[in-house]
Amino acid sequence: MQIKPSASIRQKYNEIAALCKSTGEPVYLTKNGEGDLVVMDIESFTRRERMLKLREELLAVEEDRLAGRVGCMPDELDSYLDSIIDEVEYGKKSTL
Repeated sequence: MQIKPSASIRQKYNEIAALCKSTGEPVYLTKNGEGDLVVMDIESFTRRERMLKLREELLAVEEDRLAGRVGCMPDELDSYLDSIIDEVEYGKKSTL
């Protein structure tokens, strides 16, 4: 985890951008010693958003299963999960 004072975003934008891109991690900015902002590169942010979407979808499937609602067959599920993983890892859209 990287922590920088908020003034550094104005003074060292290129350095912070390079740090975000090279590590893939967010940089936490402080103001007067308190947490203020978090910045990260677009690619990492997009991947993080896709992972959150996948978790939401998996949670919904698990809730349906626990409630006894009919889902899909294991072969269909494998294909569906493979397509979601491809979308998260490679940015490919699901064909299902």
